[in-house]
Amino acid sequence: MKILNQYFMYRTNTCGELNISHIGQNVTLAGWVQRIRELSGMTFIDLRDRYGITQLVFTETGNSALYKQIGELGREYVVQAEGKVCERSSKNNKIPTGEIEIVVERLTVLNSAVTPPFTIEDETDGGDDLRMKYRYLDLRRSAVRRNLELRHHMAQEIRRYLDSEQFLEIETPVLIKSTPEGARDFVVPSRMNQGLFYALPQSPQSFKQILMVAGFDRYFQIVKCFRDEDLRADRQPEFTQIDCEMSFVTQEDILDIFEGLVKHMFRTVKGITFNQPFLRMTFDEAMNSYGNDKPDLRFEMKIHELTDQAKGSGFSVFDNAEYIGAICATGCAAYTRKQLDELTNFVKRPQVGAQGLIYVKFNADGSVQSSVDKFFAADKLTEWGKTLNAHAGDLLLIMAGAHRKTLGQLSELRLEMGTRCGLRDKDTFVPLWVVDFPLFEWDNEIQRFYAMHHPFTSPKPEDIPLFESDPGKIRANAYDCVINGVELGGGSIRIHDAVLQQTMFRTLGFTPEQAEAQFGFLMNAFKYGAPPHGGIAFGFDRLVSMFAGLDSIRDVIAFPKNNAGRDVMTDSPSPISAEQLKELALTVKKIDS
Repeated sequence: MKILNQYFMYRTNTCGELNISHIGQNVTLAGWVQRIRELSGMTFIDLRDRYGITQLVFTETGNSALYKQIGELGREYVVQAEGKVCERSSKNNKIPTGEIEIVVERLTVLNSAVTPPFTIEDETDGGDDLRMKYRYLDLRRSAVRRNLELRHHMAQEIRRYLDSEQFLEIETPVLIKSTPEGARDFVVPSRMNQGLFYALPQSPQSFKQILMVAGFDRYFQIVKCFRDEDLRADRQPEFTQIDCEMSFVTQEDILDIFEGLVKHMFRTVKGITFNQPFLRMTFDEAMNSYGNDKPDLRFEMKIHELTDQAKGSGFSVFDNAEYIGAICATGCAAYTRKQLDELTNFVKRPQVGAQGLIYVKFNADGSVQSSVDKFFAADKLTEWGKTLNAHAGDLLLIMAGAHRKTLGQLSELRLEMGTRCGLRDKDTFVPLWVVDFPLFEWDNEIQRFYAMHHPFTSPKPEDIPLFESDPGKIRANAYDCVINGVELGGGSIRIHDAVLQQTMFRTLGFTPEQAEAQFGFLMNAFKYGAPPHGGIAFGFDRLVSMFAGLDSIRDVIAFPKNNAGRDVMTDSPSPISAEQLKELALTVKKIDS
């Protein structure tokens, strides 16, 4: 006896595959009722499944019982329809099935549905919170479904490329030891070991290094990671990394392999080919010219320093500043007072934190106009313009204050001007590697160094003597892959020498006992012959959202959290029962806000 596959019991075709070549065939479709329309004794139903939409047709002069049955249908009913494929008289060239329709002979209601709280359309009337609460309905929208299909396709291409480069996909533990040197850990109490806790991994860093000690040579994993941090558009408490590690490699080997991965993804998924090597830029150059370590190079508008040129004229804002910098917005001298006030308000927002903004207009008629022209003669303003290569019609925007802080503010202003001037085209991609990061960053509040990346990052060999004299000047063998102002991936060559690792721990303020408590398992592994190794991790969610042309990673995750870190669909996090707390030997103490 032949056993029918359930797929063929419910449908012979999907709602996205029928076309003019299927005319005359009897077919069975199944899906959700997207839309019902009545017109001159006929009823049209758009039937939707994952693959597309097909129009069903019912005529009042045909099967009256069937016509009555469809009067009981509503949006999102699950139905099965049997009928004949016919050519549509009024074709719809916006969908693949738009040349045909199904004249229905039999309809079966598989499940009824209450009216959904928002329309299941690309342009829905549901707000973010509502759609997140009913995420299972939001996922039916084709715009969201396409994002997850893209995510799947990209994951397959990543695996295909890395497999071709001899990488092995190896899983690492999710319940691990807490190492609070980085972001805050999510911790998990242990019932069997009361009073002790696991942590969820911020990354598989230690385990992938141990895999190198174990001789696996090339490892990768598309892996969930967890960080208890404040959220924003490109950050979720749980996110996905393309995590990779290699043995017996230099920095150049890693950049070559993973530049190849990025090029492969753009070529196979986006149809974009990069024929030239990616640009390289040092951390110092990125900070001085663009104000951040992930510059958007789709447009120029570099930051230029004016500190020496602008001081000493009696203008206290400049005279008291550690740093004065400016950008030149080409063709923006015609900005009105209202537009300039909008820019001033922009830089005064808490997210930017500036006190104000100075402008210099180089008008089309050759005149120079500035908000500080009572302090500076026209020839001085012209001198500033020459420094920034300004021409007639251009606008200088100037800010002053503490060095690093002002650079960051100018960076925000530069990006805002890039957006206002239409220079940040989402279909243009400019990739680069940012290299030569500082190994350490100094925390003034607690007067100690922190690792800019993590404690296992290798310094430049020529900078090792600076551990004793000036650790803040040590450069790291670290690198970030940046595209369009987004840090898509980052990594480093690792320390594999025990003596150098102890020096690193000491500089970071670890006692030998603290280093042993947190990282002893890794240090013990290194005693048995650790090869030179290094790696990189790409933010998979960020990569998918960039390929989808979206600003938020939340839109490419099936079940994301909201900005408060909550899953409003399942209402989590949530309290646990007194019995569970007792089993875990925990008590919950309320903290007054």
